[in-house]
Amino acid sequence: MSATDLSIICIYCLTLPFVAFALSGRQDSVSTYVGGRHDLPWWAICLSLVATETSTLTIISIPGIAYGGGMVFAGLGVGYVIGRALVAWLFLPHYFSGQVGSVYQYLGQRFGQAMERTVSVTFLVTRVLAEGIRLFAGMLPVAAILSAMDFPLPQWLVMVAIVGLTLGYTMLGGLRAVVWSDAIQLVVYVVGTAACIVMLYHHATDLQIHMLRHSNRFHLFHKSRLYFLDPYTPYAAMIGGAIMAMASHGTDQLLVQRVLAARTLADARKALVGSGVVVGCLFAMLSLVGMLLWARNDERPLAAMGLPTSDALFPDFIVHGLPQGLAGLLVAGLLSATMGSLSATLNAMTSATLLDFSTPCRTMARWVRLSPLGFARLVTVLWAVVLVLAALGFAHSHGPAVVFGLSVASCAYGPMLGAFAFAMFSRQADRRDVLPAFIVTLAVVCGAMVFWRPYGHAIAFTWLVPLGGAIMLACVWFMRGIRQGRA
Repeated sequence: MSATDLSIICIYCLTLPFVAFALSGRQDSVSTYVGGRHDLPWWAICLSLVATETSTLTIISIPGIAYGGGMVFAGLGVGYVIGRALVAWLFLPHYFSGQVGSVYQYLGQRFGQAMERTVSVTFLVTRVLAEGIRLFAGMLPVAAILSAMDFPLPQWLVMVAIVGLTLGYTMLGGLRAVVWSDAIQLVVYVVGTAACIVMLYHHATDLQIHMLRHSNRFHLFHKSRLYFLDPYTPYAAMIGGAIMAMASHGTDQLLVQRVLAARTLADARKALVGSGVVVGCLFAMLSLVGMLLWARNDERPLAAMGLPTSDALFPDFIVHGLPQGLAGLLVAGLLSATMGSLSATLNAMTSATLLDFSTPCRTMARWVRLSPLGFARLVTVLWAVVLVLAALGFAHSHGPAVVFGLSVASCAYGPMLGAFAFAMFSRQADRRDVLPAFIVTLAVVCGAMVFWRPYGHAIAFTWLVPLGGAIMLACVWFMRGIRQGRA
């Protein structure tokens, strides 16, 4: 590793926590710590949403997917914008009409505390699994790149360093520090990605550019008859992607928490819809990197270049293809992506714990003799430890890790979206029907993800959410029929 690269990485890692803490202001209550002061600008929330839902997996996986499949991941952005627009106009008015800090408190107001806590526990468990995958897989390329740059560090040390830096500003600055740091981190890896595109295009030969332009790789969707097994067909991307975005940005505390920190409903809508446009542009940029690498390598398959998986493509290019300075910026970008999603997860899990389980938390705080704010920070530390342990429990998975991470999160999104839809739009929905249906649906969707292999393939992650929503709807009708029959 050159002195320039190392300097860039160190300056970034040392500067970010101080800048985030300075921008966050004083944290004087638990509500400020987990919800901000509802005075954050919409554009900062927009950038924070994008940084939260993307991670190192996004940066390393999408170029590899584009290397073999073109712009198909950018096609998901179309469905994401549609889904967020529906959430902005259908869901957000319900949240802003009442005083809710955790999105699951809305379910509690409609269906009771048991429903609120059941869905909150589901969020916490699936978030530990999904973020554990993200953290472990995100640490691997960083450690490998540092090793290839003659600065080897043990994988566990890289992980502890990432979590330690992130925990510092998250614990001290709360949600405001998370939002401002996310905005800075997104800018870092967008600038690094743009610099890669410019450099690859500048060094490409006329023949390579001609080959790329006439390669039919700029299509946004796959032409496949395996509608439910391929996540990149038009139906899967636009319908499945839209429903998936509705679930993630309408029912997941990790993302809804940021929207609720907006000043007004109008600002929240601008932040939410704008984030869909930004993430679509980011997917397109990362896909373009993969396509330019495909042209640069003269269409050679990954195996011929000695790369074991598609996720190894971009890290290999960072090590061997980038000049000094830009390589350090890209490593800082990878760290940014991991830290952005991790800080958001820590704060969201803390807020869900404190708000959805307020009575047990108050009792525990008195038992350990801590102030409410001090106890909130202790909860953040405990969740950081849990995430590290979860990450260490994962082995490197086969195939694009970003797809595996999305699949884990999608298992809970279907039943959660169904529960919120019944709460908002069905006056006849009863807690005696919705809660059992939620539990049954969650078990069925998890089983489908793990065991269902039609034609030897797993069901596409974009269809897991519609599948869960449909099963949830059928279960509620079935439960209601049984209950009314007994009556």
